[in-house]
Amino acid sequence: MTAPVRTRTSDELIRAEEPVLAHNYHPLPVVVARAEGAWVEDVEGRRYLDMLAGYSALNFGHRHPALIGAARDQLDRLTLTSRAFHNDRLAEFAERLAELTGQDMVLPMNTGAEAVESGIKVARKWAYDVKGVPADRATIVVAADNFHGRTTTVVGFSTDETARAGFGPFTPGFRIVPYNDLAAMEAAVDETTAAVLIEPIQGEAGVIVPDDGYLAGVRELTRRAGCLFVADEIQSGLGRTGRTLAVEHEGVVPDVVLLGKALGGGIVPVSAVVGSREVLGVLRPGEHGSTFGGNPLAAAVGTAVVELLETGEFQRRAAALGVVLRDGLTDLVGKGVVGFRSRGLWAGVDVDPAIGTGREISERLMREGILVKDTHGSTVRLAPPLTVTEDELRSALDSLAKVLAS
Repeated sequence: MTAPVRTRTSDELIRAEEPVLAHNYHPLPVVVARAEGAWVEDVEGRRYLDMLAGYSALNFGHRHPALIGAARDQLDRLTLTSRAFHNDRLAEFAERLAELTGQDMVLPMNTGAEAVESGIKVARKWAYDVKGVPADRATIVVAADNFHGRTTTVVGFSTDETARAGFGPFTPGFRIVPYNDLAAMEAAVDETTAAVLIEPIQGEAGVIVPDDGYLAGVRELTRRAGCLFVADEIQSGLGRTGRTLAVEHEGVVPDVVLLGKALGGGIVPVSAVVGSREVLGVLRPGEHGSTFGGNPLAAAVGTAVVELLETGEFQRRAAALGVVLRDGLTDLVGKGVVGFRSRGLWAGVDVDPAIGTGREISERLMREGILVKDTHGSTVRLAPPLTVTEDELRSALDSLAKVLAS
C-alpha cells in the first residue's frame, strides 16, 4: 500500500521558500491554503479574518460565487486568442466598463503596473499628436510619496528609496511635486506637460486622503493648462471608498482612469486604461499591445465584476461600513492610535511607535486571527473585502484595541 503524501506544515513551507524564491517580499508568517468570503484558513486549519483583501484586489471577497461561476463557465469555452483575433467576450466587457466609469473607450491590459505604463504612453502620444508638444519633450507631473507600480519607469519617479535604489538609470520626463499641494503642481505644469498623474488617495503612503477640493483643483488646473488628468484608481477604485471611483467624491471626471486589482475579482490579473475617445483614440495598430490583454477569461471575469458594481450594492456597503470603521478608529485615538485617515472601507492607522512598529502590530494581530499589512513606520493598513459584515468589522476593531492595550 502506498503511504499517503504528508502535507507540509506552515513552518516547513516557509523554510522551503527561502532557498528557491527571490526575496522581494517579507510576508507575515501565515501560509494560506483555503479561503471563502472575508476569511482565510492556513495549512493547519487556523482561520483568519482578511482585513487586507489583497491590497483591494479582493474587494468582493475570496471566491465570490458570481465571479467563480463566470470563470468556470469561460474555462469550459475559451481562455486565450491573443489580440490577433477577436473574441466574443471583449466587446461586452469594454462596453460595460466604459459605461460604469463614464468614459468612452477601454484599453485592456493585465496588471496595474501595465495600466500605469500604458497610461504614460497614451498621455505622451496624445501630447505629441494632439497638443503639439515637440518630439521627446513631453513631461508628466506626479506626486511625492506616490505608488504606481514596480517597473523601472515607475520607480524612477518614486520618492521611496527602497523602491528606487539600485535600479537606475531611470526614464526622464517626470516632475515630482508634493501631494495635496495645488500651488506646487501649478508651478510644475508648463507647455510641455502631457499629464498630471496622481492617486486620488495615496495607498502605499498610508491611505493619504487629500484635502477637500484638491481633486477638483487638479481637474480645473489641467483643463486650464491644456493637459490630461490621469487618475490612478488601481487601489482606490471599484467600490473601495464608497463610490465606484474615488474621484466621484468630488464630482470629478478625469481624462484617463487607470484600473486594476479588483477588476480581476481576485481570480485573474485584469487591468484597464479607460478614457475619452480623444485620448485613447491616438493609438494605432502596432503602437501598443499585450498578448494576454483582453483575453476571454479576463473579459468574462471583468464583466462579472462590473455587473456586481452596476447595482451600487457594494459601493453602499463600503460607505455604510466605512462609518463603522471610522467611528471605531476614532474611539482608539489616544489609546494607542495617534491618528488615522479613512475613506469608505480603507484606512491607514498610525500607531504610537512606543507600542510597536507596523510590522510588530501586524504580527500581533495575526496571532489574534486578524490579517493586516504594515506600511511605513508604525502605520498599518486596513482594507477588508467589501463583503465583510458589521460584526466581523467590529471584531477586528476589538482585536486591534486588545493588541494596542497589551
